[in-house]
Amino acid sequence: MEKNSGPLSPHLQIYKWQFSSLLSITHRLTGTINTVGFFVIVLWILFLALGPEYYNFYQTFLRSFIGKFILVGFTWSFVYHMFNGIRHLAWDFGYGYEIKTANLSGIIVLFLSILTTFFIWII
Repeated sequence: MEKNSGPLSPHLQIYKWQFSSLLSITHRLTGTINTVGFFVIVLWILFLALGPEYYNFYQTFLRSFIGKFILVGFTWSFVYHMFNGIRHLAWDFGYGYEIKTANLSGIIVLFLSILTTFFIWII
């Protein structure tokens, strides 16, 4: 029997990255970030239940640059995941499979997620 040492499927070194694959990876990454973000919300509620000293400490952290960065990042992650979920729902109904349409809807999702995050934090 002949031994084959090459990969059986395309590997990262020879696979050409596509816009839709980057959006798919981003969707999975934002799902993970959302899990961590919901943990931040649970901590906020926990510190609120522990009393004003703990709550003020947590609020001070969230008002810092790092805290605001985390909150804005969580907001974008949640909004992107939601809009991309709507895009996936359209795919489940059989719409938007063409490459041009899929790329355009991906650009729209990115644009809307950034714009919505901006408006949420301006308000």
